Amino acid sequence: MSLFVPPDIKTFASWDYVVFAALFLISASIGVFFAIKERKKATSKEFLVGGRQMTCGPVALSLTASFMSAVTVLGTPSEVYRYGASFILFFIAYTFVIIFTSELFLPVFYRSGITSTYEYLELRFNKSVRFVATLIYILQTILYTGVVVYAPALALNQVTGFHLWGSVFATGIVCTFYCTLGGLKAVVWTDAFQFVVMVLGFLTVLIQGTLLNGGPSMIWERANNGSRLTIFDFDVDPLRRHTFWTIAIGGTFTWLGIYGVNQSTMQRCISCRSEKQAKLALYLNLVGLWVILVCAVSSGLVMYAHYKNCDPWTAGFISAPDQLMPYFVMDIFSSIPGLPGLFVACAFSGTLSTVAASINALATVTFEDFVKNCLPNLSENMSTWVSKGLCILFGVLCTSMAVAASLLGGVVQASLSIHGMCGGPMLGLFTLGIVVPWTNWKGALGGLLTGITLAFWVGIGAFVYPAPSSKTLPLDLSTANCTLANNTEILATMAPAQPPFRPQLADSWHSLSYLYYSAVGCLGCIFAGLLISFITGLNKGKDIKPVLIRPVCSLVCFWSKRYRTLCWCGVDHGSKVIHEDSENNLCKDTAKVIGIDKASQDGFKKEIPSHLPGYNPNEKSYTNPSLDKETHF
Repeated sequence: MSLFVPPDIKTFASWDYVVFAALFLISASIGVFFAIKERKKATSKEFLVGGRQMTCGPVALSLTASFMSAVTVLGTPSEVYRYGASFILFFIAYTFVIIFTSELFLPVFYRSGITSTYEYLELRFNKSVRFVATLIYILQTILYTGVVVYAPALALNQVTGFHLWGSVFATGIVCTFYCTLGGLKAVVWTDAFQFVVMVLGFLTVLIQGTLLNGGPSMIWERANNGSRLTIFDFDVDPLRRHTFWTIAIGGTFTWLGIYGVNQSTMQRCISCRSEKQAKLALYLNLVGLWVILVCAVSSGLVMYAHYKNCDPWTAGFISAPDQLMPYFVMDIFSSIPGLPGLFVACAFSGTLSTVAASINALATVTFEDFVKNCLPNLSENMSTWVSKGLCILFGVLCTSMAVAASLLGGVVQASLSIHGMCGGPMLGLFTLGIVVPWTNWKGALGGLLTGITLAFWVGIGAFVYPAPSSKTLPLDLSTANCTLANNTEILATMAPAQPPFRPQLADSWHSLSYLYYSAVGCLGCIFAGLLISFITGLNKGKDIKPVLIRPVCSLVCFWSKRYRTLCWCGVDHGSKVIHEDSENNLCKDTAKVIGIDKASQDGFKKEIPSHLPGYNPNEKSYTNPSLDKETHF
């Protein structure tokens, strides 16, 4: 029970429900629109990858909305409120992530003509590596998506009075509905609409909060006096929760693991009509990430200025830090009906976009990696219905996982980190395949399992044995101006309770910053993969198709053709003859993986003899029309 008298905070009014319901109605309508518009193009490729004819604009907005979930809308302002504005340094990590994704991973995936990123693993290694990686991705995404649905619903329920299970099931039903009806095109265009809603929600909070607290200069002064503007901390201690290095380096690994090789990202990138459009979508997406980041950090500073002398969390008005943002919104908009509904729509826009993208990606990898292998002779019409059935299945599973998340208690926070702990080893696996030619399938599989083991060891240990308070203690919070219910005084901040027994590793290995979990998994996968490959016999360059390798070693050994040849172990990126032969062979291998007949294979070679299928000499980029025509992806 709180020792302070809480202010009179109103709950949702009629207009708030109207605004919130409009979000769900418009999202569902987009699915209906594309179901009607594309009814004559009812093929699996149209459903899963939008016919590979998307443009960069909606794809960029879709990518931004999908990766800025309600966890970002609610969690980032709370993070800034408690720990300061150093979170803004993530703009460095985002920049590196987009550069690596667009220049290293995207060209390989796009030119390979694949639909599931895990098809690459079979082309590069074998089916065993592909299936293990796919299973890890499916389990990881279902669990993460369930938490993404449940966590914001719980936070909003306890503050706004919005019905918990009503919001959970409404989210699952609406996402499944428009994914099943409209496929990827519905997901992309709905995400674009939801991105606009997210920005509008943030802007209303920023404008009203700034006006109520004396303007930008007063907010800046209060934030500075409260040490919230100490951004650059160059301490190299990896145990520190947030420093310049943990965010710039660890943040890059974390986001690259869940972004650069993520099926949800690449599925939308390869849906673009050309490689240039896909790259442009990624760079435009970077601008969107910066916009959301600035809005979220600014909201945290405004919220701190408002509650500088009466922190609602410490005072006991709310039960968890994630409830700070919705509490703040209900406080400043208590006399303006409709605007709290806009913010809740903003938060759930992030949830809807993430859940929809996950459902579509899960359906795609399951169809491409399992259904096609088990039932290679499915008709086009049946393939479309199977794809829709998979969307319904994963919609139910993700919503059910949200129900299970309510029973996990403190483990919910642990499950949020699973995305990073699985993403790091997956990043290491794809890096081995694309960058290191001599890695064999045994090294790839052994490296993946080693990386997963290391990442979960450090991650789970951190939740069992929390880091010392000296590494994670938030900045000071005050209740000086709160109205006391009695004369009892309480401390401004409290250190988290420590378990009675702490092993030696608890204060070192398990106290590692959570942003380094992905780096541990990635580097562990790479080093173990290289070691196992050396022990079991290196791959020979002549056995690797050059189009499956990205020649980044040429940047290091640019002065010597001999050293470049040595680095690539015989994989020749400079010989046109070898390059053409390998591309023709890749067409055969791709056809074998996805079940294309011989006539289509011959079409690859006849259509474009000196490039991978889909190359457009007029645009000097890889495009998809000819690829679709010949391969029926």
